[in-house]
Amino acid sequence: MNRDNDKGKVLIRRSLIMALIKFLLLLVIIARLYYLQVYQADKYKTLADENRISTRLLVPPRGIIYDRNGMVVASNQQNFQALIVAEQAPNVQETLDAFKKLMPLSEAEEEKIKKDLKRNRSFVPIKIKDNLTWEEVSRIQLNAPDLPGIVIDEGLTRYYPYGASMAHFLGYVSSVSDKDVKDDPLLEVPGFKIGKSGIEKFFEKDLRGESGNLKQEVNAYGRIMKEIERVDGIPGKDVNLTIDARLQQKAFELFGEESGAAVLLDVHTGEILAFVSAPSFDPNMMTQGLSQEDWNALLKNERNPLTNKAISGQYSPGSTFKMVVAMAALESGIIKPETRSFCAGKMSLGNHVFHCWKKQGHGHLNVVEALQHSCDIFFYETAQKVGIEKIAEMARRFGLGAKMNIGLENEKAGLIPDKEWKLRRFGEPWQQGESLISGIGQGYILTTPLQLATMTARLVNGGYAVVPTFTKLSDADKSKIKKMDVSQANLELMKEGMYAVVNKPGGTAFMSQFNYHGERMGGKTGTTQVRRITMKERREGIKKEEELPWRLRNHALFVGYAPHDNPKYAVAVLVEHGGGGSSVAAPLAGKILKEAVMLDPTKENVH
Repeated sequence: MNRDNDKGKVLIRRSLIMALIKFLLLLVIIARLYYLQVYQADKYKTLADENRISTRLLVPPRGIIYDRNGMVVASNQQNFQALIVAEQAPNVQETLDAFKKLMPLSEAEEEKIKKDLKRNRSFVPIKIKDNLTWEEVSRIQLNAPDLPGIVIDEGLTRYYPYGASMAHFLGYVSSVSDKDVKDDPLLEVPGFKIGKSGIEKFFEKDLRGESGNLKQEVNAYGRIMKEIERVDGIPGKDVNLTIDARLQQKAFELFGEESGAAVLLDVHTGEILAFVSAPSFDPNMMTQGLSQEDWNALLKNERNPLTNKAISGQYSPGSTFKMVVAMAALESGIIKPETRSFCAGKMSLGNHVFHCWKKQGHGHLNVVEALQHSCDIFFYETAQKVGIEKIAEMARRFGLGAKMNIGLENEKAGLIPDKEWKLRRFGEPWQQGESLISGIGQGYILTTPLQLATMTARLVNGGYAVVPTFTKLSDADKSKIKKMDVSQANLELMKEGMYAVVNKPGGTAFMSQFNYHGERMGGKTGTTQVRRITMKERREGIKKEEELPWRLRNHALFVGYAPHDNPKYAVAVLVEHGGGGSSVAAPLAGKILKEAVMLDPTKENVH
C-alpha cells in the first residue's frame, strides 16, 4: 500500500513538474508574442508594407536657363517614348520585327533591348525608342493591332533651341555614369540625366531639383495593382545668364565655315554677352544619344568642334599684345607719348635680323602711330628697352597668363613668360632676342580669346580690373571691382592708338570701320605665324596664304571696343589659320560690335 502511495506521489510530482514546464513555455511564448506584436509592431508593419507597397522616385522638371533678356536657351521638351511590355506580347521578337518595319533599329539598339528584357521581369516596360516625333507616334498608334505589347509613354527631355551656337558654354545633359553616382538617390533612377559640361554642369545641383515619390500597391509577384500616393518633386531652379541670345546667334553665324572664337564683354561689369567657339556641335544630339558614326565624325574633324577655343585654345596674341608692351614702357617712364622711333623695315641684334611686316619700313613714328600702323620695329626696340620682367608684370595686371574661372571646365591659363619661368622650364637664362619677339606678342607667350577680351575691357574702361562672368552682377558686386594702379593718361593714349587703327588712313583695320549714328569702334589687329619663314623664302618671295595648306596659314586676331567716346563693349576675335587680322578678324569683330551698339537697350530712344 505504501509502495502504491509512493508511486502516486512520484506521478503527481512529475505531472506538476511537466505542468510547470509547459506553463513556463507558455509564458515564454506569450511574452514573445507580446514583444513581437506590441514592442516590434512598427518594425513588422513596415516590413509588411515594404512587401506590399512599391515606392519609386519621381524625377522633377529640370530648371530652365534664360539669357539676359528672358529668352529661353535651355528648356524641357515633351518627349514620347516607345516601350514594350513582354508579358503583353505573345511573341516579343515578332513584335520587334513589326516595329522595325515602321521605325529602323540599329543592331546596337536591338541588342540593348534584348538585354534589358532578360534582365527585367516580363511586366516591366522596356524602352525601345525615345524622342519620337508626333508623326512617328501616330504611325505606331495606327499600327497598334500589329504591335502587341508596345505602349507610348510621355515624359520630358532637355532641349536647346539655339543648337550649336551655344553648345560650348551651355554644355549638355546625358545619362549618369558610375562615377557620377554619389549621395543623391535621384542619380540612381534609370535614364536620369545630369549636366555633363558647361553651365549645365556648373549649376547642376540648382537645376536638378529634388525628387518626388510614388507609392503603388503590388501583389506577391511585384505587379502594380493600384496607386496609393503621389508626391511631386520640387522643380529645379531657373538660371539667368548674362548672354544676349541675339548677339550670340549673330556672332556664331558670322563665323560661317571658319574655325575660331569670339568673346564679347560688358567693359564695366565683365558680363559675357557673347561667347562663340566654332565650329561647334548640336547639344541636342548629345542629349538624345550620339551614334558612334557621328561621334567619330566629330573626333576626326580637323577643326576640332568639341574644343572650346574661347578658353581652351591657347594662341600667340601677336600684335594685339602691343598695347601691353606700350603700357609697360609708358608706366615705367622708358618712353613718353612724344618719343619717336625710326623703322627702316628691319633691325639687327647680334647675328640675327628682325623684320617688320612692312618691308620698306614705316619711318619715324610715336607710340600712337606705331599702334596705328602696327610697326614691329617700334615694339622690338621698346621691348628691348623695357625688358621681359616689366612686360610680364603688366600683362598679368591686364588679365593675361591666368585662368578666369568662369565655371567652365578645361579652361587654360595661357603663358606669360619671364626669366624665372625660362630658367625653371629649360634651365637656361633669358635671351635679349626673346624679349624682342615678346614685344610683338609671339615667342613663348600664349593667351586665350577670353583673356584678350578681358585685357581690352580693362584698357578702355578706365583701368578697372573686371573679371568675366556668366552671372549678372549686383550693385554691391559692381562696387567691389578694383581700379588698377595705372595712369589714366596712358590708358587714353592706348585708346587713341586703337581708334587710329580703325578710323585713320593707314590704320591696319581702316577698311573695317563703321559709323552708326556717330558711334565708332577702336581696336587692334594681330596676325600670328604658325610656321617659320626662312631667309630663302624671304629672298624668293613669301608664299601667299591661299597657296598654303589650311594648317600652315597664319592665325588672324582682332581686339576691339565700342563706342569709342564711351566704351561699353569689348570683343576679342580669333580666326584659326584665317590669314590676316586686318582682312579676316577685324571685319568680323566690327560686325559683332556694330550689332551690339545697334541692340543696346539704352540707345533705343536715340536710334
